[in-house]
Amino acid sequence: MASIDWDQVQNADVLRAIKEYDRLGPEKFFAKHGFAPATTYELSWAKRLYPPKAVLGVAYEFATGNRLESTDFEGGKTGAVKVLSAMGFVVQPKGTRA
Repeated sequence: MASIDWDQVQNADVLRAIKEYDRLGPEKFFAKHGFAPATTYELSWAKRLYPPKAVLGVAYEFATGNRLESTDFEGGKTGAVKVLSAMGFVVQPKGTRA
């Protein structure tokens, strides 16, 4: 697994991915971008919950033009959760409310 340069992803890219998720809805979003629903963590934004790995993967694609597959990076606390948290986003275990 190659190391991914997450520094290229800005908060605006994450917000754009969130808007894309809202616009398409979960099923179309996952189908279009090749990700699956969250299993362990949720990204909390504007009182809604999002799949952190899928949102970060799509944000990376928006930022760089390069598409990531779900298998290209980890979604848990050493992967997407860590990256999004470092960017200032709230990511919590599924089933808890921030």
